[in-house]
Amino acid sequence: MVNATDIAGSVAKQLADVEQANAEAVREAAELVLGVIRADALVYTAGAGHSLAAVAETFYRAGGLACVYPLYHPELLPLHGAVHSTQTERRPGLAAEVLAERAPGPDDVLVVFSTSGVNPYPVELCLEARKRGAAVIAVTSRASVAAAPRRSSSTVAEEATVVLDSLVVPGDASYPPDAPRTAPLSTVVNAFLWNLVLAEVHDRGTKEGLDLPLWRSSNIPGGDEANASLLAKYTPIVPQLR
Repeated sequence: MVNATDIAGSVAKQLADVEQANAEAVREAAELVLGVIRADALVYTAGAGHSLAAVAETFYRAGGLACVYPLYHPELLPLHGAVHSTQTERRPGLAAEVLAERAPGPDDVLVVFSTSGVNPYPVELCLEARKRGAAVIAVTSRASVAAAPRRSSSTVAEEATVVLDSLVVPGDASYPPDAPRTAPLSTVVNAFLWNLVLAEVHDRGTKEGLDLPLWRSSNIPGGDEANASLLAKYTPIVPQLR
């Protein structure tokens, strides 16, 4: 019988290890995000497949930043065709298509969530962003990158300004511990790393006296009213907010 306590302990240890291993990188990532806020610019977030769950976590989220522009293409979402989404992530040139509508510039930051970090779409996003002068935060797994077949000239870890390492083992599964086949951790860890960055942004930004553009829940009293000014400001440049 599955011991839920063992699974909870395994997840807790993973998150503790991730926090310790990324302490400096989280501070560096937070500084990049604070630079975006100071410049009144945008944080672009991207992923493919199940990494799109992390993109959803960054966008229009209670407690999240309003200055987020999610990069998305329907064919990258498994719900629109599972096998096809894998094929799409491996298709060279898609990043340029996605960035044709709007691309990050020198004051912006691109955050790419990609556990394996080797497929053309996330790698080319990093390359295109850097070409335009934007900093890149890669949320990836160095171990998974090392084990994955190379499908691009580079990896997201190699192209990033800052790497947040999820420490996810190749294959993502975590259970049973001696021969993992299920209970993938990347979604949990990606959200945790992003929240570590947000907490650092909050503490340092508040100390600095910055007006942090943070969403309130629309399901609490006053939430809609608190969000109205953010919607008025960002909807013209982030059409996904409509």
